Amino acid sequence: QVQLVESGGGLVQAGGSLRVSCAVSGRTFSSYFMGWFRQAPGKEREFVAYIMWSGGSTYYADSVKGRFTISRDNANTVYLQMNSLKPEDTAVYYCAATRHGGMIATTYEYWGQGTQVTVSS
Repeated sequence: QVQLVESGGGLVQAGGSLRVSCAVSGRTFSSYFMGWFRQAPGKEREFVAYIMWSGGSTYYADSVKGRFTISRDNANTVYLQMNSLKPEDTAVYYCAATRHGGMIATTYEYWGQGTQVTVSS
């Protein structure tokens, strides 16, 4: 059974940092793109970043470029390091996987349950 399990969310002050993690299991994701999305209350799910598991190429939404960094280890975990956090970064953050790449949530086949990130002003 494929599982993506996020962790590391929490409450942080504006300007602070937080790292969220996504542990994957149940299959090999070496040919997949691993993405992070977020969803704030009353808003649509929004693309944040993705990384190609093989090769490590990355892509970011303009809203987080220069502040967030996506990475993965050699085992089974994908990370999102978030620096210079702003109140507008407050959302539930989801990890997802797709064979196709891109920023469109509907193309992602596997999803985690999400982890809450709250940035106070």
